[in-house]
Amino acid sequence: MPNRIRPSCDQIIIDIMPNPFVVIDSDFNIVAANRSYRERYGVQPDQLIGRKCHQISHHSDVPCSQHGEHCPLEEVFARRQATQVMHIHYDGKGREEYVQLHANPLLGDSGQVRYIGETIFPVTAPDTATDTLLIGRSRPLLRMTSLLQRVAPTQTTALLLGESGVGKEEVSKYIHHYSTRANGPFIVVDCGALGESLIESELFGYEKGAFTGAAQRKKGLFEAANGGTLFIDEVGELPLPLQTKLLRVLESGQIRRIGGTDYIDVDVRIITATNRDLQRMVAAGEFRQDLYYRLSAFPVYVPTLRERKDDIPQLAEHFLGRMESADRHLPLSAEVIEALLDHDYPGNVRELRNIIERAAILAADGMIRPEHIVFEDTPVPIDTHVPSHRTDKLLSRRSGRLSVQDVMSALDRANGHRARAAGLLGVSERTLYRYIKRLKLDTCHQGGLQEG
Repeated sequence: MPNRIRPSCDQIIIDIMPNPFVVIDSDFNIVAANRSYRERYGVQPDQLIGRKCHQISHHSDVPCSQHGEHCPLEEVFARRQATQVMHIHYDGKGREEYVQLHANPLLGDSGQVRYIGETIFPVTAPDTATDTLLIGRSRPLLRMTSLLQRVAPTQTTALLLGESGVGKEEVSKYIHHYSTRANGPFIVVDCGALGESLIESELFGYEKGAFTGAAQRKKGLFEAANGGTLFIDEVGELPLPLQTKLLRVLESGQIRRIGGTDYIDVDVRIITATNRDLQRMVAAGEFRQDLYYRLSAFPVYVPTLRERKDDIPQLAEHFLGRMESADRHLPLSAEVIEALLDHDYPGNVRELRNIIERAAILAADGMIRPEHIVFEDTPVPIDTHVPSHRTDKLLSRRSGRLSVQDVMSALDRANGHRARAAGLLGVSERTLYRYIKRLKLDTCHQGGLQEG
């Protein structure tokens, strides 16, 4: 490209491009922009050239790097290589939107980087049907989302790493939603919840008569996911014999049902997840090294909630918005937000969801207040010699009345569902509701949660 943009020729060329495109110099000055860029950001041609790119798209007087975000311009000029990054922009009406930036070096006559050409791909929010929890705008979340946008359109196997409760299944849904397989099936299997024999039959299916009880042929999840995505959660729990079979599927694209003799072709993209240290497991001989290398072609770390606390208010209101009583509880007060931000969330997003649902129940028909935000850092001990269904109901029988700990424990086990919690406590839902209302009054008078 010559040293300056010729409006008569180059402008016509870039105006043909369907996505917003802008040419920027090393001082963040806009040298040229196409029609799509001008329309998206609501700027006239005579108001655009010479202005700073961050003034137009970020509504900021300083570059994005000064806000702690990754700056593609600085990277391209420093490394002379193209790069991609996820950012938050503001369109011509001031609305916030996620965008994927593709920045490429534009060389001058002597081969030096003279400008960067930045193509902007607006990323629409996933359909609500995907039930995604990729909500927020914290830097760790944006960094992860940028990686997801890169890997989603490919057929590469992705390995999601992170603590329990961070939302790895929702991340896998996000990858599927933005992949070329979005119209195909999305199938989930949790290796941690199934025994070895059950995992094998679930994944690969079986032929009629393959074992006692196999009264008819059953297709496995690999076949069910054909043309789509199979998400294997807790892959670190996969027994070694099944690790061998999974590796064979990855290498051959074929499966064989239990008791069968024929190999079946499957077209499946595999995403796996674990909260275990697979490298340590490989060193200990508990996980196949060759399978690890196949699964970890594109590892993605899913940040903990304590690493992305800026997202807590938005996540909390998202969880409330999905409840029938949302109108009574929104918006959350500053005091409630402050209480939520003070916690470290060892259970991550899953724990936050439970806390919010519990708070909505405790608040009954009123606004959620700080005293309704109850954290449980220690699990309630269960007598393993008593059947679980009897132990649950004994909670309310030992003293003849319910305690706060009883109610909190039951609500936690029931994921905030009042009817199920009442069943665990051995009382009617109406009794539990009356107790919660009384607890609310006691809290007002006593300034905190006390034993009921």
